[in-house]
Amino acid sequence: MKILQIFFLSVFFLSANAVLTLAQNINPDILQKTWKAFWIAVPNEPAHDYGVYHFRKTFQLAQKPTDFIVHVSADNRYKLFVNGKLASLGPARGDVFHWNFETVDIAPYLKAGSNLIAAVVWNEGEEKTEAQISYRTAFILQGNSPAEEIVNTNKSWKGIRDQGYSPLPVNLVNAYYAAGPSEKVDFRQSSINWKTENFNDDTWTNAQQLFNGLPKGVFQYTLGWMLVPRPIPQMELTEQRLSSVRKTEGVKLPAGFPAKKERFTIPANSSVTILLDQSYLTNAYPTILFSKGKDARISLSYAEALYIDEGEESTWKSQNQKGNRNEVGGKRFVGREDSVISNGAENQEFTSLTWRTFRYLQLKVETKDEPLVIDDLYGTFTGYPFEYTAKFNSDESVLTDILKTGWRTARLCAAETYMDCPYYEQLQYVGDTRIQALVSLFNSGDDRLMRNAITLIDNSRMAEGITLSRYPTANAQEIPPFSLWWIGMLHDYWKYRPDIEFVKNKLPGARQVLTFFSRYQQEDGSLKKTPYWNFTDWATTGGWHDGVPPLGKDGNSAVLDLQLLLAYQTAAELESKLGMEEYAKKYTAGAEKLKKTIRSKYWDENKKLIADRSEKDLFSQHANSLAILTGTINGTEAAELAEKILKDKSLTSATIYFQYYVNQALVKAGLGNKYLNWLAIWKANLKQGMTTWAEISDINRTRSDCHAWGAHPNIEFFRTVLGIDSDAPGFSIVKIEPHLGKLKDVSGEIPHPDGKISAQYHVKKGKVEAVIELPAKTPGYLLWKGKRYELKAGEKNTLTL
Repeated sequence: MKILQIFFLSVFFLSANAVLTLAQNINPDILQKTWKAFWIAVPNEPAHDYGVYHFRKTFQLAQKPTDFIVHVSADNRYKLFVNGKLASLGPARGDVFHWNFETVDIAPYLKAGSNLIAAVVWNEGEEKTEAQISYRTAFILQGNSPAEEIVNTNKSWKGIRDQGYSPLPVNLVNAYYAAGPSEKVDFRQSSINWKTENFNDDTWTNAQQLFNGLPKGVFQYTLGWMLVPRPIPQMELTEQRLSSVRKTEGVKLPAGFPAKKERFTIPANSSVTILLDQSYLTNAYPTILFSKGKDARISLSYAEALYIDEGEESTWKSQNQKGNRNEVGGKRFVGREDSVISNGAENQEFTSLTWRTFRYLQLKVETKDEPLVIDDLYGTFTGYPFEYTAKFNSDESVLTDILKTGWRTARLCAAETYMDCPYYEQLQYVGDTRIQALVSLFNSGDDRLMRNAITLIDNSRMAEGITLSRYPTANAQEIPPFSLWWIGMLHDYWKYRPDIEFVKNKLPGARQVLTFFSRYQQEDGSLKKTPYWNFTDWATTGGWHDGVPPLGKDGNSAVLDLQLLLAYQTAAELESKLGMEEYAKKYTAGAEKLKKTIRSKYWDENKKLIADRSEKDLFSQHANSLAILTGTINGTEAAELAEKILKDKSLTSATIYFQYYVNQALVKAGLGNKYLNWLAIWKANLKQGMTTWAEISDINRTRSDCHAWGAHPNIEFFRTVLGIDSDAPGFSIVKIEPHLGKLKDVSGEIPHPDGKISAQYHVKKGKVEAVIELPAKTPGYLLWKGKRYELKAGEKNTLTL
């Protein structure tokens, strides 16, 4: 079997129990003492520039071991191979003060006699993705015990720089891009078969020892990475065939290609272009297997969608209309590109070092004097190994399509961290992440990536008190409102997960965030001239600019004040239950003061609306929704305001992202039975051939086709429609309050820390037959038209409503 086929068919991601077992088996010295292994590098190579490096070590074993645990990391990234098989990929992204190492049992790949352990390590230099923090190029591997220290990295390892690799800049439609360079690989200069035992490494140099590995908290007179155990599992790797050929120029293809492995030959001195369609958006490592064709140039390009061809090439950079994503006629291809040059040998293989995001993959080949044989072309899906364990069925089929699309979006925006988008940025923004984390809880029950996100954002804190807007990141960006949503995210975790100590540990960070904002509060509690980028939503009308709500002449903003008010209320509850009562009193008093100020400063009595600023000339769904959520407007007044939010076209509309908060406000105000009427933007996405949710409401001109901040129906179908929610910390009490709208038959279930919660509803002759099942030892109740019905834990509760 070919090496790269082994690479990917050997699916290696670990189950939760396996990861836990490995963590428990870590030798305590690994976390408490200086490692005997050294960080190593290839001598006389730059520490910070772009480079791809190979490392190898052969060693002998008297017999095949039952376990052989090693700890491994690198900067920027690595892939670890044992006897030619992929054993680990990482490190999971963090920062220099919390640099992850993977713990791997490589025993399944070992044998009696001679063994080879090898790694490819790469640094993308100044062009690396914004999400990648770096100290310098290096690699480290430490055995867990003396028996495994035979493979420790030191000068006995050999290394070489692969001269065939160079970075390829990414040229796209004019849009913010921060996901790193593509790869240009000249196989005529590249190291081939370096992962095999019979490879001759005599020309390689002995590795340079930099300094010993240091677990976090251990002192030594060196700088570098503070090593911590990886808190999340390895990523999923699953082979994924492309679906179909949409266009072909210059070659006749086998009927089964690309859905099946089919060989075909591209003649000498010819040019070929093949447009392939995955049929849905994916994150995958592309692999192309090819033979002969010396000096042939192979290009693999990746696009989320094709662009409408609007005219001359000179203006293409400003043309960003996409149209229906299923259509290819009258469209042009613009996408990230990898480039490979053939060395003419048999069985050449290219797989990108990092995964690519695409629906459409364009293969272009220019041959020279020798034909090129394409042996195969496929992808390998990758992402955080979430498993969809929720269920939802209804008599409205489009709801299933929305859930399926939302879950795909959520999966593509989750790897070693949550991501705003996989194609353009791969950055973990707080605003996106809060929604994504709840999708994870309601759809899979896996909370590890959520915990990791809360911790990473907490680690990003500036001395001024706020977190960064996104983390990890090589370049700091400050969005103060996102720090407020981080407090909300912490509250979400407390509400849905029985992990009080984790939340307690984060309360000092929440206090620092609110201390930062207190410096910009006026005597009446209102904010004035809050610094940095006060992004709230990508709204573009009614005075909104660059995602920032309009400011009054005195620097005030109802939208900012209301976000702060909500954070005060949230923090007060957390402090009252888990922290210090004095903080709870302080935040409660601050919230009440601010609530009165907001009401007096922004409420327009004539319009019966909250204005965006004290001049009372601009109004938005954002401010009025937050007014309901904070209780600034409540009771019958809130119900009337909710109707205005839905019907008043003069209000600045929320985009698909902030619609999450708008919908919550409408439900709180009593309009939950209309929720299923608010899905127009998601239905419009589906009609345009979208297989994931667009970044903004303008589907035709959206930059990203994959933003999971729009996946909140995957929360609300369960929380609002089925009505399943937590009514006490840690989901210890279940509240069921369904909003069925016009549905006659709907059912579903979600994971719970103690099992699952299921709900079924059948509407007949004006009555609702409900069957609710709760986990054992988890009580709950159902609310219906103002009446409360107690539910028994661990039983099926059948009610007629």
